[in-house]
Amino acid sequence: MPSEHPHLPTVREAVLDLLRGFHIDTIFGNPGSTELPLFLDFPSDFRYILGLQESVVVGMADGYAQATHNAAFVNLHSAAGVGHAMGNIFTAHKNRTPMVITAGQQARSILPFDPFLFSGQATELPKPYVKWSVEPARAEDVPLAIARAYYIAMQQPRGPVLVSIPADDWDKPCEPLKARTVSTETRPEPRVLEAIGDALDAARRPVFVVGAAVDRDSAWDEVVALAERHNAAVWIAPMAGRCGFPQDHRLFAGVLPAMREKIVALLAGHDLVFALGAAAFTYHVEGFGPHVPPGAQLVQLIEDPGTAAWTPEGTSAVGGIRLGVLDLLARPAPPPRALPQPRPARPRVEPTGPLMSVPYVMQTLAEVRDAASIVVEEAPSSRAAMHAYLPIVQSETFYTMCSGGLGYGMPAAVGVALAKPDKKVIGLLGDGSAMYSIQALWSAAQLKLPITFIILKNRRYAALQEFAPTFGFHEGDKLEGTDLPDLDFLALACGQGCEAVRVSDPALLHQALRDALASPRAILVEVDVA
Repeated sequence: MPSEHPHLPTVREAVLDLLRGFHIDTIFGNPGSTELPLFLDFPSDFRYILGLQESVVVGMADGYAQATHNAAFVNLHSAAGVGHAMGNIFTAHKNRTPMVITAGQQARSILPFDPFLFSGQATELPKPYVKWSVEPARAEDVPLAIARAYYIAMQQPRGPVLVSIPADDWDKPCEPLKARTVSTETRPEPRVLEAIGDALDAARRPVFVVGAAVDRDSAWDEVVALAERHNAAVWIAPMAGRCGFPQDHRLFAGVLPAMREKIVALLAGHDLVFALGAAAFTYHVEGFGPHVPPGAQLVQLIEDPGTAAWTPEGTSAVGGIRLGVLDLLARPAPPPRALPQPRPARPRVEPTGPLMSVPYVMQTLAEVRDAASIVVEEAPSSRAAMHAYLPIVQSETFYTMCSGGLGYGMPAAVGVALAKPDKKVIGLLGDGSAMYSIQALWSAAQLKLPITFIILKNRRYAALQEFAPTFGFHEGDKLEGTDLPDLDFLALACGQGCEAVRVSDPALLHQALRDALASPRAILVEVDVA
């Protein structure tokens, strides 16, 4: 419907022009009735990416936003749709992914009558896992709300925001609104950064613990240079959703577990621990004793003031990782130190039975994939084997969830592939994880994305079974709800238009993976593992 004020744009027209100014031309969604007015006369310079469930939609948008370094635009249905999406909204919050989520709302004129499918507390529903949420008081305020949401989403620490929009707002006239340039990075306080630099220079055996914020903030090369300047051993932080350091580098030491006592043991002998773009530290189970080895000083550079606030000891500088590391590199070089002991080489894995081991699968994938290909992982029980046998050696080639919530990996692979069409994307998934968002196969097939999905099929929730002894289970005890018999991923893929193959013989794995990685279409490889 044309505007009653021909000299003014409609809210729809103003919002689309605003998105163009933000360099956003992609909308992720699963539409409901209250969202339809946005798509009237949908412009040809935008594309709509359909997901078959709202959590899948947010997962795709998360991967896309991380890979493009720009906020993704998401359109969800009102209360029920946002509710479906909450699992991956939580993950986007933990991933620090910039995302503008719009949620439909019933027309303003019927809101007093509790209409069907309306959201009674639309701004409260996604909290506390959005940075900001609003339902504008007037239709004319919708473009301003979306602009504010975008700027908030993009400011460090980045994250999702939500704007609830009544269905009848889109056709109302409003003032046009131009995108502005708003700073998205912060620089750490020089005084605090100088203290960290002095501590680094004075340390005899410094160690870095590198978190997801390093790769998020495009600081990979700068962190490598800083580690080489100080000859510091480098560990990847527990549960990091990105890789911030090349895992074939002479200074790479390994990946820390999310357990306090084990972290302290692995960092023993170092007199300075530098948590760089990482929490200090992420734990998964209750622990006791010190957080760092006795005699060691803890320093931290983190973009999130909330994380700095709960860090248990030491000095924390709050600000952008890249800018902070550049300031540290601008200092005079410290006296030379001896190199730390090299990481022991992993012995080669050979197949030992009728079913192949997960380390063998990871080793084989490392041998056949291009190092520039992108791994999007959600296989929690296989993560230790992945860290050991599938090294990540380039920036922006690894994504997983920082939240621990399942259902992210498969749709995120779709989003990353949309953002980086010149890269091969590999979705590396457990069979239990894959079932949380299996509908993403349909989106991958419809979009003709050349993603290789690898399903590690162990027919169980292995991570839970391996975790059970922590809570008092003994060998032989039955753990309810953790067996997954009779899943057929070939049938699930075929039913969504995605090609699929099954590999059970380890002798056939190399060729099966080579063929799948060469496929110009989405393909699923179901791998039977012991």
